[in-house]
Parts: sequence; C-alpha cells; structure tokens
Amino acid sequence: MFSIISRRQLSPNITEMRVKAPRVAESAQPGQFVIVRVDGHSERIPLTICDYDREEGTITIVTQTVGKSSEKINQLQEGDAFLDFAGPLGRPSDLLDLDEEELRRSKILFVAGGVGTAPVYPQAKWLHEHGVTPDVIIGARNKDLFTYVDEMKKVANVHLATDDGSAGYHGMVTGLMKKLIEEDGYKFDRCVIIGPMIMMKFAALATKEYAIPTMVSLNALMVDGTGMCGACRVTVDGQTRFTCVEGPEFDGHLVDFDEAMRRQNMYRESPKTHSANEKCKCHG
Repeated sequence: MFSIISRRQLSPNITEMRVKAPRVAESAQPGQFVIVRVDGHSERIPLTICDYDREEGTITIVTQTVGKSSEKINQLQEGDAFLDFAGPLGRPSDLLDLDEEELRRSKILFVAGGVGTAPVYPQAKWLHEHGVTPDVIIGARNKDLFTYVDEMKKVANVHLATDDGSAGYHGMVTGLMKKLIEEDGYKFDRCVIIGPMIMMKFAALATKEYAIPTMVSLNALMVDGTGMCGACRVTVDGQTRFTCVEGPEFDGHLVDFDEAMRRQNMYRESPKTHSANEKCKCHG
C-alpha cells in the first residue's frame, strides 16, 4: 500500500497529493509518469509525476475530477493509501540529455494549459537547479483555474494568459506566445507543451511557424503500461508509437493530433478519467 502523506485542494476539482513511494521516488525523473489503482476494483490511471523527493521517498501527483475514476482518487484523504503505484514509467524529458554547456545557452519555453502546469513544474525546477531559468506560459479559462503559479514563479519567468482576461494576457496561449516573440523580442531555442490535446495541436503549429523545435507530452488511453496492449498507440511522423514506453514526449511537429483526438473522442460516452497526465487536461 502507498500512503497519502499530504493532500491539498488546488481548486474545487483539482487535488494535489504527496504519496509515500520510496522506490519510485528513488529513480523518478522529470517527464515520467506513474500508473495508480485506488483498490482492487479500480481502473489503472496514468498520472504525470509533478514532483518527487528522494530523501522523503515521496511522489507528488495532481488529479482533476471529471469522471468516476478521477473522483474516486480525489475522495482519498491524508492517511488513505493507493493499492498500486507503479513507476516511474515512460522516458524522461529530452532536456535531461543535453550537455551542460548546451543546456546553459538554451532559451527554453514551456507552454502549459490547465492542470498541465503541474507536470511542467518538475522540468522547470530541474532546469533551475542546473542554472537555467526558463520562460513558462500558463493558460486557463479564468484566473480561478490557475494551479502551481506560485511554485512556478520560484523557478521560472511566468507569463499568464486567460480566455476571459481576468489575469495576464487576454487571450489564448498561442496569442501570448506570438506577442512575446514578435512584440517583446523573446527568442527561444526549444519549446515543451503540456495541456489539452487541442491546445497542444495549435501551440505546436505556432512554434512550427517560428522553427522552434517542440516536444509535446501526450496522454493516451493506457492499460498495461508496458507497450504490450497497444492501447496507447499514437502516430508520429507516419509511424505507430507507444506512449507508455516510447513517450510520453514526442516531436510536436510530427504528431498526428487529429487522429489522437479522434481516439480520445471514442471514449467520450464512457466514464472519463482525468489527471495531470491527460491533456484536455488541460493538462489537456
């Protein structure tokens, strides 16, 4: 059993939990995820690792309630426990592969939508620990839906965007990105986008206009997390890839987002799960 050490309500339907999982925390890296089950009757739910503490042996996850499975997770309280907490799964962020010199001279932009801010945080934090301060665009429908803004401001230059103009830039994250580049003179060498699938599609199209290499973190239906079932397949550059073992990050300019969204919509009538690994999500 994997005990919940602390629980924090980030918004009415978004919950942060720190879970005691020493073996996962020992080897976790930014960009990876876990698959959890509340009990023996629960679905296996993929959740992005939002933070980890090797000394405390804890993993932080963020879950947004949108259906039965995510609601079951968010009903857990401090002191309760998950039956299964498997990980770390997937490949770490490609940023970890850069040598120190290349890393320090890189101008890195993150674009986060909705609960996608939480899984951006460990990557931004890792960069800050290595002497790099990235820029992070955080988008939400309104200011009350922002998460992890205060944490992010400690490790990055933060730019806010809201659909209704209640905080920061009035408009979509793509509009703010273009403003930073075309009006404010920002230059970026790399971009990482995490959020709802539709947001990632159009943000990736925008970075393509500026020839900025871009990675996106894909959510997909996952069952076994080992690449054997094929449920998490996506098409990247015309080839079938498996998110659970080859992702979750892929080249955003090569992903077939339309196919990925069609696959998501196949399960719209089924009970939904929603987490910081799902991108409607925003994370979305």
